[in-house]
Amino acid sequence: MNGNREPAESAGSPRLNRRRALLGIGGLTASTLAGCLGGASSGSNGSGGGGDTLPTPVQGDPEASTTVTVFEDFACPHCQTYVLDVLPTLASQYIEPGKIRYEHYDFPVVNDTSWRAASAARAVQQRTGAKQFFKYATALYENQSSLGSKTYASLAKEMDLDGSAVRKAAENQAHESTVSANKQTGKDRGVEGTPTVFVGDKTVEPTVEAISSAIESA
Repeated sequence: MNGNREPAESAGSPRLNRRRALLGIGGLTASTLAGCLGGASSGSNGSGGGGDTLPTPVQGDPEASTTVTVFEDFACPHCQTYVLDVLPTLASQYIEPGKIRYEHYDFPVVNDTSWRAASAARAVQQRTGAKQFFKYATALYENQSSLGSKTYASLAKEMDLDGSAVRKAAENQAHESTVSANKQTGKDRGVEGTPTVFVGDKTVEPTVEAISSAIESA
């Protein structure tokens, strides 16, 4: 796959303007975010990463009474839409004020890139923690059309991390055990595609309106 990274978006770029416009009218509809269904990616093809699994990446207040759990695939275009167009509003309204505990789970379904990108993000988590994990995850979605070894490395370097180490983690699927455990957790909870959002134990549509309503009602 093409590993060349797309240029960064400027403040007046069409994509950012589109995002702001969507958020300004209340977010996206459920039909816009119809997810990527499972089945295309049943497992990884890498050398695999054994050993201990990494903890769940968490944002917000870890002790908050309301937990929002999201199952994602970095190669899923609907997850890209969710993270770039919906999550920023949730972050400003609920995550940053500490009103919720926000959890990320990997649920690779699209193709082998799903697994490699997840391992790249987990390599960042392992080295720097959850905050940088979420920053790197967002960067992956911003560069979804060019996911590949060069992109994994260059994005890590932009965060002053060892790009070569992150690239190798992706290529070798060094965190396969964590990603596989995440996917099994999703299956156990009835997840079939991405993005799947839980507010507590209840699944909700991945829109600002639906998630906000569920949080306020929790």
